[in-house]
Amino acid sequence: MSVIRAGILVFCVVASLFGLVGCGGDGVSEQAGGRDEDRAFAIVATTGMVADIARQVVGDRGEVIALMGEGVDPHLYKPTRSDVAKIFNADVIFYSGLLLEGRMSDVFIKAASEGRPVYAVTQLIDEEYLLTLENYPEHPDPHVWMDVSAWSQCVGVIAKKMSAFDPAHAEAYQQRATAYQAKLDELDQQVRAWMASIPEEQRVLITAHDAFNYFGRAYGLNVRGIQGLSTESEAGLSDIRKLIDFIVEKKITAVFVESSVSDKNVRALIEGAEARNHAVRVGGELFSDAMGKAGTHEGTYLGMIEHNARTIAKALGGQVTD
Repeated sequence: MSVIRAGILVFCVVASLFGLVGCGGDGVSEQAGGRDEDRAFAIVATTGMVADIARQVVGDRGEVIALMGEGVDPHLYKPTRSDVAKIFNADVIFYSGLLLEGRMSDVFIKAASEGRPVYAVTQLIDEEYLLTLENYPEHPDPHVWMDVSAWSQCVGVIAKKMSAFDPAHAEAYQQRATAYQAKLDELDQQVRAWMASIPEEQRVLITAHDAFNYFGRAYGLNVRGIQGLSTESEAGLSDIRKLIDFIVEKKITAVFVESSVSDKNVRALIEGAEARNHAVRVGGELFSDAMGKAGTHEGTYLGMIEHNARTIAKALGGQVTD
């Protein structure tokens, strides 16, 4: 058996010992039956990205609560007492998966053991699609939302699970999901056009950590991250030196900071390049593991990706439409 989905498999094995459901199959908890059709459901999502697509599917059938707000790093996040209470009072829990929220696994298992439907939205993404890095061959890259077409599949998972949980409104869930997926398809095509407008020799994206590999593969950029997949990993001096060598050799003029990651390593790159008589600047701030401020365009998944694509294209010499 492949270890690519190690985190999900561990969760499901433990859950199965309790006789639980919701680990990737079609079933839901016994508690899902006999729901009050007029009651709004309480739905908890971990990251802003998961919460935003859940809201699009759920509509007015429930209140979606995001545990992690702007600037919060899900790799390092530990649930508070308030978070745990929200999870155990929720009707349905959605999380990203692929070990992104690794420090919350015990809470998910406990919630499932008490009959709460708990689902990873990435559960139906084909294993062959998933990326790993050379230094982490056993660890799937969890940042799949950076490829809009892949994240669209997660919308389908939420629609499927909500339809099973609340079958009386299944058609409405599916309709909302389909309408939202059409918007995602438009965004995907727009991002492709903007990235294609960047001169080929300038299609290099250097960021604080390895959150943009799916973006690079989907939209044709060479991506380099200073830190590894998780921000828990520390970038060594040798890693920074290698990137400085690369920047100077390739005459890279812009690197990018991230809203949820310290910019100290990016600043070290800039200083190191300057010491070698090569000027490189910060091309802008990107949203990687968290969206923007609630209530703003960047505080939505669509706005987050659009902001990133615009920022990257402008900094690297591409053409961006209004």
